[in-house]
Amino acid sequence: MNFQFQFEPVFAQADVLLDGLLLTLELAGAGIVLGGLLGTLLALLRRLVPGLRLVIGAYVEIVRNTPFLIQLFIVYLGLPQIGIRLTPEQAAVITMTLNLGAYTTEIVRAGLDSVHPSQIEAGLSLALSRWQVLRHVVLAPALARVWPSLSSQFVLMLLSSSIFSFISVQELSGAASNVEQDTFKSFETYIVVTAVYLGLAMGLRLILMGLGAVLFPAGSGLGRLRQAAGNR
Repeated sequence: MNFQFQFEPVFAQADVLLDGLLLTLELAGAGIVLGGLLGTLLALLRRLVPGLRLVIGAYVEIVRNTPFLIQLFIVYLGLPQIGIRLTPEQAAVITMTLNLGAYTTEIVRAGLDSVHPSQIEAGLSLALSRWQVLRHVVLAPALARVWPSLSSQFVLMLLSSSIFSFISVQELSGAASNVEQDTFKSFETYIVVTAVYLGLAMGLRLILMGLGAVLFPAGSGLGRLRQAAGNR
């Protein structure tokens, strides 16, 4: 077999891949921020409002035990049947938010459960308000403990954005499909795209590590919790 790599036709369409890369960053950024906030809020509500535990628990189990692609089809193809029409990009962000929100809920819940009730009682005995106890005694240590797990889930969500090409979103994998069809260089196209996804994942992981170092500084109690969780 006399095969030779020819990357020139692929690099000639770098602008198409760049547009796809930028859209991937926009969609993933929106989904990660919204999904992270949704999951954190639901985890708190699940702990603070007993009447919502069953509903939130059902949402978490349904999302975590069904395929991401099916959830995307339900949002994009199912909602129009009841009069809710979305662009492919809107459907992508909503699906990502709902999916990541469920996983984040469970991760943050585990962190909240790790806070011993005696710590809450100690905070209240020091005349802290309930909001201060919730913020400084419960939520901050919980997030510090689960930050490595959250970071991994955010990276996985970034990579999962590749399925949005199934609903004609021209993110990176959709752009790669167009380049492959134009150049007939399948191997070369997807080698380039693989390298780009690898760079995105590693870059996001570094950003999240840096953010964790800022939010939970080394040497502080929260920093030690984060480091201990990362070493497990």
